[in-house]
Amino acid sequence: MKVLAAAVAALVLTTATAGAQGPTGLWGVVEQLRGKTFVDLTHAFRPGIPHWPGFDEEERVVLYHYDPGVGRKGSGFLVEEFRHVGQWGTHVDPPAHFFRGKRAVDDIPVTEMLLPLVVIDVSAKAAANPDYQVTLDDLKAWEAKHGRVPQGAFVALRTDWSKRWPDAKAMRNADDAGTAHYPGWSKEVLTALYEDRKITASGHETTDTDPGISTSRDDYSLEAYILSIDHYQIELLANLDKVPEAGAIAVVTFPKPEKGSGFPARVFAILP
Repeated sequence: MKVLAAAVAALVLTTATAGAQGPTGLWGVVEQLRGKTFVDLTHAFRPGIPHWPGFDEEERVVLYHYDPGVGRKGSGFLVEEFRHVGQWGTHVDPPAHFFRGKRAVDDIPVTEMLLPLVVIDVSAKAAANPDYQVTLDDLKAWEAKHGRVPQGAFVALRTDWSKRWPDAKAMRNADDAGTAHYPGWSKEVLTALYEDRKITASGHETTDTDPGISTSRDDYSLEAYILSIDHYQIELLANLDKVPEAGAIAVVTFPKPEKGSGFPARVFAILP
């Protein structure tokens, strides 16, 4: 939160001195942030990456290439055609992904894309138990160290599962019976975060909100809960081990397909 406070202070200072020093506006805030560390929380996507089993693979076609005879339509420059589902790679799930009539990708305002970043680290517990689900005790432990989760935050669940990327078999971690074993959220924690702490969005490193033992039974009730209360989430985050548990800013961005049901996202953190 310190960097947010500093940014606000810089805004006040630049606004107050604009008349004397010229129309600098928010440029001072930009200069301040340039001195911070930026961490990309996004996987690069390509054909063959881990994804939900019901999705087809990405197809990438070269339409125009630098050299003659390579592109399907011509040459002189590079243009590719990408064919993939909206929920591909690190991606956003808007409420419309599950519920007719709720907000689609283009309905999410940019005011919901610059947020305080909260990281709840259960990586050690997930390493010991791949079926681990975050508990209220984990949330209380975070708040005992850092204070109450700020309203409007983006809360990311760190399990270090992204370190298995891009090994789809390792990420699914299925047993001989085909049941997947990967960690997830819990209803009690999501309820506390969304309904009591009033967070804006959440995210995780796995392919699903729900743990693998649930999704293997086609139980996606935790994801359904988030989307049903008109919030969005980000799946398949990366590099959460490189950001602090508190104090950073999350910038959560994605394209704007009209009435889109989901799309690859670009998420990064600005560290204090």
